[in-house]
Amino acid sequence: MTTTTQASIDLWLAYYDEFEADSPHLLGLLNTAERQQQARFHFAGDRLRYLVTRAMVRTVLSRYASVAPADWVFDTNAYGRPGISPVHTEASALRFNLSHTTGLIVLGICQEHALGVDVEQLERRANLEVADRFFSPREAAELASLPPERQPRRFFDYWTFKESYIKARGMGLSIPLDSFSFEFPTEETPRLSVDASQNDDAERWRFWQLELPGQYLMAVCAERLPGQVPGLSLRRMKALDGFDSVTPLVTKMSAA
Repeated sequence: MTTTTQASIDLWLAYYDEFEADSPHLLGLLNTAERQQQARFHFAGDRLRYLVTRAMVRTVLSRYASVAPADWVFDTNAYGRPGISPVHTEASALRFNLSHTTGLIVLGICQEHALGVDVEQLERRANLEVADRFFSPREAAELASLPPERQPRRFFDYWTFKESYIKARGMGLSIPLDSFSFEFPTEETPRLSVDASQNDDAERWRFWQLELPGQYLMAVCAERLPGQVPGLSLRRMKALDGFDSVTPLVTKMSAA
């Protein structure tokens, strides 16, 4: 008999405007290349978002492995996705993924599972032309069939799930957005189908959607591993050395 264990996917939130006063301390955690990149951003808000993102990754990862925040080394795969360098053998099982939108950064961390997260601010305008150009025909047709007042939210349903999937695959937009499709057999249950050209099994993946404080919508995609049913934990960072636990408001979830 296969034993089922409760794995954890930890989702860390940083509302980055809250960290502006900490900027001098955060800058000291970055390496030379990161500090140079941070200085290249023209707008102060972009400089702050980048600074908090890089410091957040370093300090949160240090909660999971015995590596000082300033000592982490990262590399990228062939598609540009960042990951932990193999030099950190003590962190070889750790996986992380980042997403950000106006005002908010999300960092997902787990063990072993391939992981993708995407967050969007619901107050921004939904670009429905993107659906006509890039979504699968089934998705675009379903979106167009809805009453106009329901279309923006459905657009973000599709967009966040699709982004989380391509990020979990580690291949980004090299995967055409119309080569896989989501549908909703019930309003609370997303279901993925994948074109044969992608050489992937849709049943390999599990999805969640969460609503976050501040009118944000997040999707999470995680690889299914034998004998594991992941649980979600949500933590809002109050400072880089402190956080508040938040009860996740899960609005959609894959069938078991």
